[in-house]
Amino acid sequence: MAYSGGVDSVFLAKVAHDTLKEEALAVIADSPSLPRRELQEALEIAEQFGFPVRVIKTEEMGDANYTSNPSNRCYFCKSELFESLAEIAKREGWQTIVYGENASDVGDYRPGAVAAKEYQVRAPLKEVGLTKMEIRELSAELGLPTADKPAMACLSSRIPYGEPVTEEALRMIEAAENVLRDAGFYEVRVRHHKNMARIEVGAEEFQKFFEEEVRGTVTQALRKIGYAYVTLDLQGYRRGSANEVLVKLKE
Repeated sequence: MAYSGGVDSVFLAKVAHDTLKEEALAVIADSPSLPRRELQEALEIAEQFGFPVRVIKTEEMGDANYTSNPSNRCYFCKSELFESLAEIAKREGWQTIVYGENASDVGDYRPGAVAAKEYQVRAPLKEVGLTKMEIRELSAELGLPTADKPAMACLSSRIPYGEPVTEEALRMIEAAENVLRDAGFYEVRVRHHKNMARIEVGAEEFQKFFEEEVRGTVTQALRKIGYAYVTLDLQGYRRGSANEVLVKLKE
C-alpha cells in the first residue's frame, strides 16, 4: 500500500496489518516534495503500531512533465509512485496495490486518480464509502495519533501551476512551514510565489498571527529563508486553493 503518514494512509496501513498481518506492506516514497518531519513521523507511527514499512526513492524530479508544473502535475507524481509499486508487486508476488483515496475525495480535481486507474490501484476507503470525517473518528477509536492531524499535501502543491518545481523552492517551503508550525499554527500552507510567501492559516488562527511578537518572528524567519515579501492570505486556509486559478480560467 502507498503510505505517507497522513490520516488516510495510516488508518489504511493499520487496518491492513491488523487484518492481513505479514501479507500487507506499507511503502513510503521519499523525494524532495516530502517534508523530512513527515517522513520521520510516518516511520515512527509504523514502528509504534508494528506494521512493516519500506522506504523507496522516487524520481519525479527528473521528469520534466512533473517539474514544469502543469495542472495535472499529480498525475506524473502518482504514475512514478505506482510504477515503482507495480515493480515491487511483480518482483515479490504482491497481488494488489492500494492507496488512501477516500469517499470525500470524489468530485475533487485529482489527476492522481487517473494514474491509479491506469495502474489498477485500488482505493479501499473510497470503495466502502468512508469519508474523511469517518476515517478520523475510526482512527481515534484505534488510538492513532493521526486522528486529528491536519490535512497534508506534497510540498509541490504550494507552487502555482506553470511555475517550475525546483528543489530550492521545496526546501524554502518546507523551512517556512516548519517556522509556522513551531510557532503553534495548526493548519498551514506557505504558497510559494518566487520571492514572496503567501501564508494560509485557519481563520480561527488569524488573531494569533497578528500578535506583534509572532508576526515579527515569522516575518524575520521567512526572510532569512529567502522570501523578500511575506504576506497573509485573508481568505485563510482552504482545501484546494491552488486549483482556484483553474476554476477562473474555465469561467
